[in-house]
Amino acid sequence: MNKLMSCLRWRYISQSLVSLWFALFMCNAQAKEVAIEKWEVVDIPINATVNAKQLFTVDANAIFSHTSGKKMTVPVFYNGGDEWLVRFSASDIGNWTYKIESKQKSLNGRTGRVNVVQNADTTNHGGVVLSSENKQNFYYEDGTPYFVLGYELDWLFALDYEDDQGLPKSEHLLSLIKENGFNHIVMNVYSHDVSWDKDPKLASHPEHEFGGKQNIFPFLGSNEKPDHSALNIEFFKKFDRTVQLLHDKRLVSHLMIYVWNKLVSWPEMNSAADNMYFDYIVKRYQAYPNIVWDISKEALYYGRADEAYIKGRIERLRALNYYQRLVTVHDYGYCAKFPEQVDFISTQDWKHDIYNKMLNVRKRFPNKPIYNIEHGGYEQSPYLVFPGDYVDPEVSVRRNWMILFAGVYTTYYWQGSSWNVIIYNPFEQPDSYIKPRFDFFQHMTNFFTQYDFSTFKPAPDKNGSGYTLKNNEDTYLIYVPKGNYQMSRGDWFLQNVKDGVSFENKQTRNYRWFNILTGELTEPKKITKGMLFISPWRGQADSILISELVNN
Repeated sequence: MNKLMSCLRWRYISQSLVSLWFALFMCNAQAKEVAIEKWEVVDIPINATVNAKQLFTVDANAIFSHTSGKKMTVPVFYNGGDEWLVRFSASDIGNWTYKIESKQKSLNGRTGRVNVVQNADTTNHGGVVLSSENKQNFYYEDGTPYFVLGYELDWLFALDYEDDQGLPKSEHLLSLIKENGFNHIVMNVYSHDVSWDKDPKLASHPEHEFGGKQNIFPFLGSNEKPDHSALNIEFFKKFDRTVQLLHDKRLVSHLMIYVWNKLVSWPEMNSAADNMYFDYIVKRYQAYPNIVWDISKEALYYGRADEAYIKGRIERLRALNYYQRLVTVHDYGYCAKFPEQVDFISTQDWKHDIYNKMLNVRKRFPNKPIYNIEHGGYEQSPYLVFPGDYVDPEVSVRRNWMILFAGVYTTYYWQGSSWNVIIYNPFEQPDSYIKPRFDFFQHMTNFFTQYDFSTFKPAPDKNGSGYTLKNNEDTYLIYVPKGNYQMSRGDWFLQNVKDGVSFENKQTRNYRWFNILTGELTEPKKITKGMLFISPWRGQADSILISELVNN
């Protein structure tokens, strides 16, 4: 009996020790429970010593499980030292638990919890998605239409790179951009310098020059002396700040992973270093709802990449793109040839008859949104950076309107911020400086806030001497160039059928005018039989004639 009791007592003690060891292990492995709002982003640090030849390519994923049974795979990526990050955001409120799966023992089995609560900030609508019903328009995850108005800002990553304390310049410029209606920032992960001649005036203003900096590089070493064996963690930690700031301001980051014509010392295509860089970008930034992927700026230009390489990059991205952020390629030739590989068509067209060109692209691809990412209108600035074909502000904004009236989304370029030159505070510069006409685009956004772009479609058969959009409520928007003398009285959709009353719906029509340069919107007036339509700003500014049905 004594031997039996002694044996039982030892078994109990042994089991207690095992339980205590397991509890201590789990306490160490268990991440603290965190709470975030829906569509916000949280970084969950994991401390682990990993014995791997290449830390940036370690395969580790956190498998998240929701109380509803829904599961999500979230990449775990290296963040320097012994720190690893699980970067998480979610569309479903409630409790999520996760468990890390990895061949690395120090990472494998780590667990934790995230409580996702309803977002208090009603400006956060989630990621950019497509619609199965309205296939040529963009939406947010909550169903809100997303009117894309792009702004090219290639060197944003460099603007505050040397400021370890914060992003004051980026904060100022992005606030200005947002206030003026832009919401879609077309940007590079990294660019080095431009290949064309620089304006000599820049030599006297180094504060506006961001090209050619050797202390900024995503790999080890520098662009001049690259070491592609590993990535530069400090570069990505600083880039995190920029992407987070964009998210906080509800600005989409249209992130071009590569660029070929900005003198970057890239590793060889499909090499281990190339794959390391590409995969790391996708792993590190996909949790941000404001991310839209673009494989490369002008992907098939400049003799570097071919179709097979771009196709391989898309397939590689989709294999890691667990959050299913939208994917495109900054190359119309590629998108047009392989539309099934991209989520929306990016086109780059500088033609004079931009309206008809965009209209044809829209007709060719009826099941995808079309985004003109570069149309040759590069508004003038204090420096001659890259003039393209059009620099006059009024001409540039007109081209944007023409693109929109073809049912295609568009992008704005200002030479003072689109490339290596960034004047982050243009309206605080001397009076002699050429200022950007951001206000033209604020009026554009305000207009399509009142007249929801996603509900309108081009109506070229009703163009007359203008350009027309029409919605299902029989509202017509007619773009009228300032050189137009009068709208044709034969346009039946501007007239009531008989004595101001339509036979079909017993409703009358009102008309009003919108000035694209000032944003002025006239008061509605009733259309009378046989009247002429003459813009109040004829010869001064392009305008939009609005014809709306009203109840009697």
